[in-house]
Amino acid sequence: MAAPPQLRTLLLAINALLRKRRYHAALSMLKGFRNGAVYGAKIRAPHALVMTFLFRSGSLREKLWAILQATYTHSRNLASFVFTYKGLCALQSHLQGETYQVHSFVAAFLGGVLVFGNNNNINSQINMYLMSRLLFALCRLGVGKGYIPEPRWDPFPLFTGLLWGLVLWLFEYHRPTLQPSLQSSMTYLYEDSNVWHDLSDFLIYSKRRPSE
Repeated sequence: MAAPPQLRTLLLAINALLRKRRYHAALSMLKGFRNGAVYGAKIRAPHALVMTFLFRSGSLREKLWAILQATYTHSRNLASFVFTYKGLCALQSHLQGETYQVHSFVAAFLGGVLVFGNNNNINSQINMYLMSRLLFALCRLGVGKGYIPEPRWDPFPLFTGLLWGLVLWLFEYHRPTLQPSLQSSMTYLYEDSNVWHDLSDFLIYSKRRPSE
């Protein structure tokens, strides 16, 4: 069925507006907000679903509410950051008449403080995710620029051994220093596997059911 004439006219006007270069910066902020919201929901919803049903106690309603809250927070924060970052980059370029590399750092720094500066579980997970990738990227950049000598052998096995050695040492002897979701995962893997009573909680369940 064909769209009404008024709707077709409205769509044509909107498409014409979207193609105007003078509105590109503002429209880019809006689309960035949209993409941040969608991506945040796509990333957080399945993660929250799995982690909540694996490790969180409570009723089904409480679990579903926790999943919705985590998804909303991640989606809102990422959307707000993209909007803020793109806006601050555009503002700096407009004020200085040209784009410089430092604009990206300043915009992201301010956006990070404003949006992700609140110390909560969601922001901590996002920041730690970025930290691991940042360290890898900085090492590669350092090698590429010649600031760090290119290794003659693959350092990845040594890096892996140090990483796992340190995290298990922290888990065993300094557990409160680890992020709560990591504690839950490692408790399931390394502590719950030490306890069983019969075949049911050895193979089928991780822990004996309360009724037993």
